[in-house]
Amino acid sequence: MDFLKDIDLSDCPICQGTGLLEEESGWCTYVACLDCGCRTAEVPFENQAQREKAAHTVADLWNSGKVIFSGTGD
Repeated sequence: MDFLKDIDLSDCPICQGTGLLEEESGWCTYVACLDCGCRTAEVPFENQAQREKAAHTVADLWNSGKVIFSGTGD
């Protein structure tokens, strides 16, 4: 998982908490906030090359503020 060293995550666009890149049972990846629980969409992958691309895609979504938040609004 050396490719993860190249991925930088911004603070959460909702609460400024810490984002964590996660994988779901080896079929998709997403970024979720450890504080408020908002997250990106899940991006599926089938092999190592797609896995790396999916990780970069969700990082780009996260860093641009495109997240799903199911908590209460302002």
